[in-house]
Parts: sequence; structure tokens; C-alpha cells
Amino acid sequence: MIDVVKVRPIRSVLVANRGEIAVRVMRTAKARGVRTIAVYSDADADAMHVRYADEAVRIGPAASSESYLSIDAIIDACRLSGAEAVHPGYGFLSENAAFAETLAREGIVFVGPSAAAIAAMGDKAESKRRMIAAGVPTIPGYQDEDQSDATLAAAAREIGFPVMVKASAGGGGRGQRIVAQESDLCEAIASARREAASSFGDDRLIIEKAVVGARHVEVQVMGDAHGAVIHFGERDCSLQRRRQKVIEEAPSPVIAPATRERMGAAAVAAARAVNYANAGTVEFLYDPATDEFYFLEMNTRLQVEHPVTEAVAGVDLVDLQFDVAEGRRLPIAQEEIELVGWAIEARLYAEDPSNGFLPQTGGLVRLDYPLDPDVRVDAGVTAGDKVTAHYDPMIAKVIAEGADRDEARERLASFLDRMTIFGVTTNARFLSTLLRDEAFAAGLADTTYIERNLERLAPPSAAVTATDVAIAAAASLESAQGPLLIGWNSRAPAASPFILRNGEQRVKASVAIDGRKVRAILGEDAAEIEIISFDRGRLRFRVDGRAGSAEVHRDGDMIYVAGPGGNLCLVDETFAPASAAGGGGDDVRAPMAGVVVTVDAAPGDRVTKGQTLAVIEAMKMEHRMAAPRDGVVDDVRVAVGDQVAIRAPLITLKAEE
Repeated sequence: MIDVVKVRPIRSVLVANRGEIAVRVMRTAKARGVRTIAVYSDADADAMHVRYADEAVRIGPAASSESYLSIDAIIDACRLSGAEAVHPGYGFLSENAAFAETLAREGIVFVGPSAAAIAAMGDKAESKRRMIAAGVPTIPGYQDEDQSDATLAAAAREIGFPVMVKASAGGGGRGQRIVAQESDLCEAIASARREAASSFGDDRLIIEKAVVGARHVEVQVMGDAHGAVIHFGERDCSLQRRRQKVIEEAPSPVIAPATRERMGAAAVAAARAVNYANAGTVEFLYDPATDEFYFLEMNTRLQVEHPVTEAVAGVDLVDLQFDVAEGRRLPIAQEEIELVGWAIEARLYAEDPSNGFLPQTGGLVRLDYPLDPDVRVDAGVTAGDKVTAHYDPMIAKVIAEGADRDEARERLASFLDRMTIFGVTTNARFLSTLLRDEAFAAGLADTTYIERNLERLAPPSAAVTATDVAIAAAASLESAQGPLLIGWNSRAPAASPFILRNGEQRVKASVAIDGRKVRAILGEDAAEIEIISFDRGRLRFRVDGRAGSAEVHRDGDMIYVAGPGGNLCLVDETFAPASAAGGGGDDVRAPMAGVVVTVDAAPGDRVTKGQTLAVIEAMKMEHRMAAPRDGVVDDVRVAVGDQVAIRAPLITLKAEE
């Protein structure tokens, strides 16, 4: 066959993304000698990806719709910087066919598939129709053009509950709702429509049968412009919260060699059906009970979890993306691909697992990772950076390798336990608990496992103990600030009041310091620690004759502790006014900064505990604000469209009589 594809080396690339994926793409680009160009919104002016790039261009305000999702802004940045190519990363414009078409018209190389392939596979309804035609197994469902609520409801009844309501465009778990009974369907459709429109600018939905006990298994494919398509085996992404992946691994612990071969062949067939060239992922639902799998969707981009495939296959997928974008043939054939060992990835988020995985915002006061040559950290932030409400709250992806699954699993759990992160609440402890969970260790956890076992996997934060108070008090010694040092005299160690806030818990304790000993009394609980050493935030101590250690940091009134009781973020209120306790339990407050999308209550309304009073959108997700008790609405302080700050009062209930 005559080779008609011209090789065109890429000398500069603009990465139309942010965070860890922007840094990861730039790392490979720099290794190829390619000049890297970052783009940034006002909220990201000093972000890690901006600092890492060779050049950076401002593209607009913090709102994604006016910056990272603006095709015009990205094209202007390409012209300004002279970028020869654009890598979209994942999310944002990565699966936008109009973006790929615009780049082609501008003569700029898109490091991704063709606009036609994106259009065909980016629309869940259209892609499902194509897969049916190509003979790829699909889930029973509705994916037609009539989008009326009545038609969708009728389709759901015909399919049979439980069903999945899904955005036709986009992915990442957004615009998806699982509906167990018909009474919940109308609200699920309305909510999914709003989220789909907000995230993807397209509110069309499809309805699919929810496969109970299913595993989420996906296959990494790569095609070139010369007709070759190969796959790199599967990844298991079954552990999810809010329909978003939390832990991913390669290979899957439940896929037998024969099934792997069938699934790989189906993924290649799916890619060939749209003449696919570049990196893509074909997602399947796998039913362990029947050993059958069903096409979910094809992500026409690099996946968040691509590093686990890179680890077991020994390839750099981004490097291959650049090869294909330059017009080169894939340098590897299917029979040459050998999968060795095991790799597991954990997504480290600024979120509170014990509070419905509520995203957290704030500055990263400290961010330390252990040194381990078998653990890879793809980070998007460093100490001193801020996690804002504008974007996804991911801090980093942590990937551990091992000769087998157990080795990779324990290595990752240990690494997560040894990290130190101060400034925001994270899911690190939840992740390590999950990795050591008996069902996950046995490879038995499915897509609903976290939801079914959440109370056990993410229990409410434990109450502060006297030992915690003593450790927090010791933080004042190194920082040379705080009430404990005022008038301190080691020869006469009188107890001083020490008042702390841990979330909604206010702790009234007393502390006495005598040389290297710190004694704390908290109600009937008392503890004494003897300081062995205190060096750069690392506190070593003895308590009850046993050695212990903790990482501590004090920043003004904030005291951060990573110790025996877990991670604590405490506020020193010793000298705060009595009103500091504040917050009346009758106020419904914003759990984070965001935009009010619905207000479902008015003054005088009688409401019941758990009833939705308002909905806030933040970090591309909707968050229900529920009534804390039965009562009557006294005041509504917000309207639809209002921007609200964290802890801002939204709705007040009348005082109970």
C-alpha cells in the first residue's frame, strides 16, 4: 500500500487544559524536545501547570465557560503563541468535535482523533446505534431523538427499574443518575438535564437498564492514520463514588484470559467502526454472573487512569499520541504487547468522604509525599497552591506498581498513609481503608460497593481526644505563638484553657506544659505526652510509655495534626469571642462556594427533615441542601443564580417552640 500520510514533526504544543493532566502531557512533550504552552484562567494565574510550561497565555476569567471551554479563547492563544499543535488532555474541550474542526481549519494539529470520530462516539445515543450495527454488545435502553419527559419516562417503564439516566453528551459521571423506582424518575431527569447542560452545553439524555452487580471494565485502544488499531488490555474502574471513579487498576482481577481476548477484539472493532486514530478508551459493563459484557461508551481522549496501563504495558501513551498526530505509524504491533505485573491508581481529592464526599476548598499549607521508586505521583498542585470551587478538586493521582495485585495494593495503601497534607480535608484515609478492605482485596467490589458500605468505609470523624489536644498544644511550642506560651513558666506549670474547633465540634480543654511534658485534660479524658524531639513539624513523643509520632503545623489560629487519631484541622478559639461558636443549627448554610441553581422553599413553608430546600452547583456537581429538621421556613436569603461563599446562610428555619 502506498503511504499517503505525510509525517509532520510537532515543534510546539499548547495544552488546552489545567492541573495534573496538563503537567503530565508537558512532561512527555519536553522529553521530545517540544516547546510547551500553557493556558490559564484568572483563577489559575500561578497554578502548577503555568509554572511548569515554557510559555503561558491567559484565556479568560475563572468560569470554565469563558476560559477552558471557550474555543475562541483557545484559538486566540494558539495564534498568539504560534502553537503548531494542541493537546486537549481530558475533560473541557477534549471531546468537542467543533473544536477539532476549528483547529483543522486553522492548520493546527489536534493531538487526538478526527472530528468525525469524536462526533460519532461523543454522542452516547449515536455511538450506541453504531455499536449495534457493528455487532458490539450493548445494554438495552432508549437513545432516540424524542427527548420529552413523557417519552423518557415511558422508556424507563418499558426497560424496567432500576435504570440509569445519562447525559447523551460528555462523560465523567456528570449528568448521570441511577433511579431505583418510578417515583424518583421526574426529579432525576430534571437534575440530569441541568447538570448535562451545565457541563456539556447539551441537555439530551438516554435511558439504560442498570446492570446490578456490574463491574466497570474498559479497554485502552490506540489507532494510527495508516489503519492500524491495537489495544493494551483492560482496566478495572469498578470502585466509584457518585458515579465517578476512585480507584482503577490494570489488569482487572475478574477478567479471564478468554474474556480479555473477546473484550479486546470488541474494543478494536468499536474503534475501527469510526476509523479511529489516536488514543481512546472503550468502556464496558461486565456482568460476572454471566461473563457477558456490554458497551457503555467510547471516550475519544486520554483517560485520567491511563498511567496504570502505561505501568503494566511499559509504554508512554502520550508519546504514542504525539507519534500518531505527527502522521507516524504505531511503533508496536498487537502481538508485541506484553502486560507485566499489576498497577493500581488512587485519585486523591480534596473532599470529605464522611460528609457525602463534599468537595473542599482552601490553601495547601503542606503537601509531602514519601519517596518510593515504585509509586508514581501525577500532581496538579504543590504546597502553597489553592484548591478552588471553580474546578475539579483533584490534588493528584497516585499509582503503585507491584509484581502482583497484593503487592501493588499494599504499597499504595502504605504510601497514602504516609503522606502529609495540611490545609484541606482529603480522601487519603478513605482510599487506604478501601485498598485494605476485604472485598476489594478479594477482587469482589463492584460499581455500587462504596455506596452500599459507605458508613463503614467512611465513618464520621472521631471526636477529638485528650491526646489530640496535647499534640495540638505542642504545635504552639515550635511555632512560638498561641495562648499556651503567654506567661508560660516551666517551674510552675499551671493549667491554661485551650479551646479548639473541629468542624462543628467545639472542644474546651485545659493544658499544662512542664518542660518536655504536655498534659491535656478534656472532660474526664486526660493524657500526657513527653516530647522526644520536634524538628520541622515532625513531633516524636511518648505517651503511656509508648513511642508515637505526628506531623503538626500551626498557621495563625489554624492547627493541623496528622497523628494517631488521623488528620485534624483545628481552629484555636481560646481568645475568640463567645459568638465564635456561632452558626445556629436552624441555618441551612452553603457547604462550599458555588452558584444557587434552584430554591425549593419559601417563607412560611412547612418542611420535613431531609427535604430539599435548595440546590447549589459547585465543581461541576449539584449539591442538595436539605432541611436539618422538621419545621417552618423563616427566611430565604438567596435566589437562583446567586454566587454564595462557603458557610453562607441560605435558608433559616423558625426557632423551635
